[in-house]
Amino acid sequence: QVQLVESGGGLVQAGGSLRLSCVASGRTFSTYGMGWFRQAPGKERDFVATINYSGGSTTVADSVKGRFSISRDNAKNTVYLQMNSLKPEDTAVYYCAARFAPTQDTEAARYNRWGQGTQVTVSS
Repeated sequence: QVQLVESGGGLVQAGGSLRLSCVASGRTFSTYGMGWFRQAPGKERDFVATINYSGGSTTVADSVKGRFSISRDNAKNTVYLQMNSLKPEDTAVYYCAARFAPTQDTEAARYNRWGQGTQVTVSS
């Protein structure tokens, strides 16, 4: 059973940076596509970024393009979300997700496992 644990969230001023980490249990992390999603209060869960099994292919949402990037270290069973130039509208709970397929995907419904989430709050 794959388990995902996110860390790195917190309170930051607008314009600041955070790096989120998501560590996966198990031996098959390197075969999974991974994604980051976020959910603000009263809103639906939105796609943020996704990466394929090797890290050679990534996609980020238009709303964060040029500010956020996704990467992975398969030796450490970890996927990262680097967030720069943060804005108050980036405030949300950020979730890491794994899909039992090697490709990236922007659709939350195609992910099989989810982490508990980590809160990111950006003050103005």
